Amino acid sequence: MSKRMTMMALLCVCSAALAGPVPVAPAATRFPLGAFTLVPLRDMLNVVPNDGSVFGKDQTTAAVASVLTAAGASSQDVRLGVDALLVEEPGRTVLIDTGLGPKVGGVLMQSLAQAGIAPAKITDILITHSHGDHVGGLVTATGALAFPNATIRMSAPEWAFMQKNAAQTALVSAIAPKVVTFAPGSPVVPGIDAVALAGHTPGHSGYRITSRGAQLTDIGDTAHSSIVSLAKPGWTVGYDTDAMQGSATREKELKSLAASHQRIFAPHFPYPGIGTIVARDGGYAFVPAPH
Repeated sequence: MSKRMTMMALLCVCSAALAGPVPVAPAATRFPLGAFTLVPLRDMLNVVPNDGSVFGKDQTTAAVASVLTAAGASSQDVRLGVDALLVEEPGRTVLIDTGLGPKVGGVLMQSLAQAGIAPAKITDILITHSHGDHVGGLVTATGALAFPNATIRMSAPEWAFMQKNAAQTALVSAIAPKVVTFAPGSPVVPGIDAVALAGHTPGHSGYRITSRGAQLTDIGDTAHSSIVSLAKPGWTVGYDTDAMQGSATREKELKSLAASHQRIFAPHFPYPGIGTIVARDGGYAFVPAPH
């Protein structure tokens, strides 16, 4: 059996039987944005049980199941992609987030290879926030810098938050010489501005990418599920550090994105995660971009 067939077989077995991170096949899909090229990169899949611990913590599991079933999804769990976004622009190669990393089976590096990009070519890494499924790939399985030539950029409050996390002490030590912080909502690199989206974590940032009048926003973890988070944006999410602020930020940002029709990249939506947000039935829905 080929390596690809083995991985896909493992995915089928794990998806049916397990919760948590699940292996996926690597993927890299190109989208033009003005003079830039955007490439969503696959890393893993995260299977979250519908047990009241994450989605709809202030609701019943039956209510969450109803939303999932109405969308034609399994009522037993919520499937979340774990993906990153590569931005190729003149003079820079930017990576937004880095997935879970190789220690837990992430395939970001293989996806990057499919895109024809060597890790040493990455000039800047923009971090939406410091949760493990966004910063785990900053280092190799042995703890060395995975992208040795990249400046690692995150908001100042997020870096402070990460430094206080005892579970990330080794990672903080490894990346500290490369970290440059910015004020929430400020320009970060040419063509990319931060969008302050606090609530999920204290310094959570989205990134608005602009080239020749075309725009796309990487929304980070403003919305996790393309079904539940959009249909019921006011519901409490267990992943949010500040549940009330997280819900308020989610509702405000989704309303703005639906009104502007601006394209988004959502790292936890079904791959490749690029599309638009539309208002629907008192909530919102995701319309994937053709690819």
